[in-house]
Amino acid sequence: MARIDNRYEKARIIGARALQVAYGAPVLIDTEQTEPILIAAEEYDENVLPFTVRRGDHQ
Repeated sequence: MARIDNRYEKARIIGARALQVAYGAPVLIDTEQTEPILIAAEEYDENVLPFTVRRGDHQ
C-alpha cells in the first residue's frame, strides 16, 4: 500500500530517522549520501522506514 503522509508527518518521520542515523543506527539502503537528513530522506522515498503513523482516536 502506498504511503500517504502530510508534510508535517513526513518532516517528523524524516527528522526522527535522521536522529537515529546520526546516533549510529544502521542505514537501510545503499546510498552515496553522508548527511543523516539526506540518508533519511532517501530511505523515506524508497519506503523502507519502519514507522507507523497513527491517526484519529486509537485506544
